[in-house]
Amino acid sequence: MGFSCGIVGLPNVGKSTLFNALTATLAAESANYAFTTIEPNTGRAAVPDERLDTLAKLASSKVITPTRLDFVDIAGLVKGASRGEGLGNKFLAHIREVDAIAHVLRCFEDDNVIHTAGRVDPVDDAETVETELTLADLESMERRIDPLAKKARGGDKEAKATLALAERVRAALAEGKPARSVKLEEGEPSLFRGMQLLTAKPILYVCNVDEGSAATGNALSARVAEIARAKGAGSVVVSAAIEAEVAQLASAEERAEFLASLGLKETGLARVIRAGYALLDLVTYFTAGPKEARAWTIARGTKAPQAAGVIHTDFERGFIAAEVISYADYVALGGEQGAKAAGKSRLEGRDYVVADGDVILFRFNV
Repeated sequence: MGFSCGIVGLPNVGKSTLFNALTATLAAESANYAFTTIEPNTGRAAVPDERLDTLAKLASSKVITPTRLDFVDIAGLVKGASRGEGLGNKFLAHIREVDAIAHVLRCFEDDNVIHTAGRVDPVDDAETVETELTLADLESMERRIDPLAKKARGGDKEAKATLALAERVRAALAEGKPARSVKLEEGEPSLFRGMQLLTAKPILYVCNVDEGSAATGNALSARVAEIARAKGAGSVVVSAAIEAEVAQLASAEERAEFLASLGLKETGLARVIRAGYALLDLVTYFTAGPKEARAWTIARGTKAPQAAGVIHTDFERGFIAAEVISYADYVALGGEQGAKAAGKSRLEGRDYVVADGDVILFRFNV
């Protein structure tokens, strides 16, 4: 089960620099002009989780494998993208394929880095991109309404239900509201997901600040945090320039020392990754043993058989039961054997909803 977060924004806001640091590669070229990135680049970043290291020590694991998120660097949008301006159609199609949006906003002043609008205003930039996505969604809904109406008149029950939802979505978009603002009724979430709307995707605003503001943010990032709260979105402050420097350091000790010199306890990227993870409403469960301690990503609310299927489809197909120990019990009782001796290992069946932090051993037969 893969989850992806698309890095979007106007040109020259630091998207590719951020992507390079996230994936610790130079796959996405950075340059001071628009459309450096013509095709989306995809990279994977490990999700920081101290619990995994703790479990590995207790289980004497030889290998530690963190869970990961895919990040897609998508070329800069410009005003008019919904009408195809600046390769807009291709860029919008790439955004449609990701699960969530990390919207990078320029929150720094630098005369050496041009801004396409000639001024630095992250709130206006955010509205520019949101408007383009909204207009693209509105055009999409306009194209769907008539065919759905014809099917509904012909007695198609699903078309009738979809039409009712589509009309509410179109009305919201016409008012300049994102599709995610539409309140869904029973039975509609699956229909809504099938519409693949750009403005239905959750958004994280990534405020790219100057190096001196990396620890506390600045007035520009504060304005972004305010609109994020109003929209029910997330926001996080990073300095892409600092993150690019950190990515070049060879050891954890060097990275920690460099960050400490700037008054930082962790990288901004760690915050971005965790925020993206939370944005997608994901949880982590673990498997731990002498060979490997590993973190696995699932959507919140996933039941045990489907969680097992993330490891291998045979695990889901032949699912019998799940031996579950909570992370807290596993640590407090010194590992698997201690938890079992204390009666804290339990057997769960097909209806069990896996919780964040569960340490699981699946029983299966195929």
